[in-house]
Amino acid sequence: MAVVLRLARAGATKRPFYHVVAADSRMPRDGRFIENIGTYDPNYEPVRFQVNEERWAHWTKVGAKPSDTLSNLYKRAKKSAPKA
Repeated sequence: MAVVLRLARAGATKRPFYHVVAADSRMPRDGRFIENIGTYDPNYEPVRFQVNEERWAHWTKVGAKPSDTLSNLYKRAKKSAPKA
């Protein structure tokens, strides 16, 4: 079973909202998933992107590949995150 990290669309018509999920690659975009690990809301400026860092690390460690869109969002969020 190949696991991918990807966005699952939710929300109303013309008001998208996405869940960041770990899913089997054979499942449809909004279909069954293994675990919900975050959210992405493009309706705000700046966009709201939240992900559980521990679960992201776990899934990438066991071999899950993030989708192109999700990896770009994650990199952008990491770059704009305030340094502690």
